[in-house]
Amino acid sequence: MSNCIFCQIILGKSPSHMLYQDERVSAFRDIHPVAPTHVLVVPNQHIASVNDLAREDEALVGYLFTVAHQVARQEGIDGTGYRLIINTGPHSGQVVFHLHLHLIGGQRMRFPMG
Repeated sequence: MSNCIFCQIILGKSPSHMLYQDERVSAFRDIHPVAPTHVLVVPNQHIASVNDLAREDEALVGYLFTVAHQVARQEGIDGTGYRLIINTGPHSGQVVFHLHLHLIGGQRMRFPMG
Protein backbone atom coordinates (compact mmCIF):
# COMPACT_ATOMS: atom_id res chain seq x y z
CA MET A 1 0.00 0.00 0.00
CA SER A 2 1.45 3.32 -1.07
CA ASN A 3 0.40 5.23 2.07
CA CYS A 4 1.62 2.63 4.60
CA ILE A 5 4.80 3.79 6.36
CA PHE A 6 5.95 0.20 6.94
CA CYS A 7 5.51 -0.63 3.24
CA GLN A 8 7.60 2.46 2.45
CA ILE A 9 10.31 1.32 4.88
CA ILE A 10 10.31 -2.20 3.39
CA LEU A 11 10.76 -0.73 -0.09
CA GLY A 12 13.59 1.54 1.11
CA LYS A 13 11.58 4.69 0.41
CA SER A 14 11.50 5.83 4.05
CA PRO A 15 14.47 5.91 6.40
CA SER A 16 14.91 3.18 8.98
CA HIS A 17 17.56 1.30 10.89
CA MET A 18 17.06 -2.06 9.18
CA LEU A 19 18.43 -5.02 11.15
CA TYR A 20 17.19 -7.85 8.95
CA GLN A 21 15.46 -8.21 5.61
CA ASP A 22 14.72 -11.06 3.24
CA GLU A 23 12.03 -11.76 0.66
CA ARG A 24 9.33 -12.39 3.31
CA VAL A 25 10.13 -10.35 6.44
CA SER A 26 11.84 -7.13 7.54
CA ALA A 27 13.02 -6.11 11.01
CA PHE A 28 13.91 -2.54 11.96
CA ARG A 29 14.26 -0.42 15.08
CA ASP A 30 11.16 1.32 16.43
CA ILE A 31 11.48 5.11 16.21
CA HIS A 32 9.82 5.44 19.66
CA PRO A 33 11.53 2.71 21.69
CA VAL A 34 10.15 1.69 25.08
CA ALA A 35 13.25 -0.33 26.02
CA PRO A 36 16.92 -0.50 25.02
CA THR A 37 15.97 -3.02 22.34
CA HIS A 38 12.71 -2.30 20.52
CA VAL A 39 12.50 -3.83 17.06
CA LEU A 40 9.53 -4.24 14.75
CA VAL A 41 9.34 -7.48 12.79
CA VAL A 42 6.93 -7.12 9.86
CA PRO A 43 5.84 -9.19 6.90
CA ASN A 44 6.90 -7.59 3.62
CA GLN A 45 3.41 -8.33 2.31
CA HIS A 46 0.89 -5.73 3.50
CA ILE A 47 -1.48 -7.34 5.99
CA ALA A 48 -3.34 -4.78 8.09
CA SER A 49 -3.67 -6.80 11.32
CA VAL A 50 -4.15 -10.26 12.82
CA ASN A 51 -7.81 -9.90 11.86
CA ASP A 52 -6.78 -9.94 8.19
CA LEU A 53 -4.73 -13.12 8.32
CA ALA A 54 -5.82 -16.05 6.18
CA ARG A 55 -5.04 -19.75 6.51
CA GLU A 56 -2.36 -19.40 3.82
CA ASP A 57 -0.53 -16.89 6.08
CA GLU A 58 0.15 -19.44 8.84
CA ALA A 59 3.72 -20.16 7.71
CA LEU A 60 4.46 -16.45 7.42
CA VAL A 61 3.27 -15.79 10.99
CA GLY A 62 5.48 -18.60 12.27
CA TYR A 63 8.38 -17.14 10.34
CA LEU A 64 7.86 -13.74 12.04
CA PHE A 65 8.58 -15.48 15.36
CA THR A 66 11.63 -17.30 13.95
CA VAL A 67 13.07 -13.99 12.72
CA ALA A 68 12.23 -12.34 16.07
CA HIS A 69 14.31 -14.98 17.85
CA GLN A 70 17.15 -14.50 15.35
CA VAL A 71 17.12 -10.72 15.94
CA ALA A 72 16.96 -11.23 19.73
CA ARG A 73 20.06 -13.41 19.49
CA GLN A 74 21.75 -10.82 17.24
CA GLU A 75 20.92 -8.10 19.80
CA GLY A 76 22.26 -10.23 22.67
CA ILE A 77 18.99 -10.44 24.60
CA ASP A 78 17.98 -14.04 23.89
CA GLY A 79 19.62 -15.26 27.10
CA THR A 80 18.09 -12.69 29.46
CA GLY A 81 14.62 -12.61 27.92
CA TYR A 82 12.43 -10.43 25.78
CA ARG A 83 8.78 -9.68 25.13
CA LEU A 84 6.92 -10.20 21.86
CA ILE A 85 3.72 -8.19 21.35
CA ILE A 86 1.24 -7.93 18.50
CA ASN A 87 -1.38 -5.20 18.86
CA THR A 88 -4.62 -5.65 16.92
CA GLY A 89 -7.04 -2.77 16.44
CA PRO A 90 -7.30 0.72 17.91
CA HIS A 91 -8.18 -0.35 21.48
CA SER A 92 -4.97 -2.38 21.66
CA GLY A 93 -2.87 0.63 20.70
CA GLN A 94 -2.23 -0.39 17.09
CA VAL A 95 -1.25 2.82 15.32
CA VAL A 96 0.22 1.54 12.06
CA PHE A 97 -2.19 -0.82 10.34
CA HIS A 98 0.43 -3.19 8.95
CA LEU A 99 0.85 -6.36 10.98
CA HIS A 100 3.95 -6.09 13.15
CA LEU A 101 5.55 -7.91 16.02
CA HIS A 102 7.22 -5.78 18.71
CA LEU A 103 10.44 -7.35 20.01
CA ILE A 104 11.21 -5.60 23.31
CA GLY A 105 14.08 -6.32 25.67
CA GLY A 106 17.39 -5.26 27.11
CA GLN A 107 15.88 -4.54 30.53
CA ARG A 108 13.61 -6.21 33.06
CA MET A 109 9.99 -5.93 31.83
CA ARG A 110 7.30 -4.48 34.04
CA PHE A 111 4.28 -6.55 35.09
CA PRO A 112 1.32 -6.59 34.91
CA MET A 113 0.74 -5.56 31.32
CA GLY A 114 -2.34 -3.68 30.21
